Amino acid sequence: MPALNTTRPMDRADDFYELLINAHQGLSTAQSHAMNASLVLLLCNHIDSLEIVAQALEAARQASQEQTA
Repeated sequence: MPALNTTRPMDRADDFYELLINAHQGLSTAQSHAMNASLVLLLCNHIDSLEIVAQALEAARQASQEQTA
């Protein structure tokens, strides 16, 4: 089974974060949530592996629970 890569940092992560923040500028909360959902679906389509997507969802869920605990 393929494994989610959680060790290699993304190239130009700061640039990505800036792009993400800028993409949300001027959107309502509902539009921002819709954009995030669309982005997730587009990236899942690009990944094209249910196993990797399932691992990413679990990792993101755990991270969000740890941040709010």
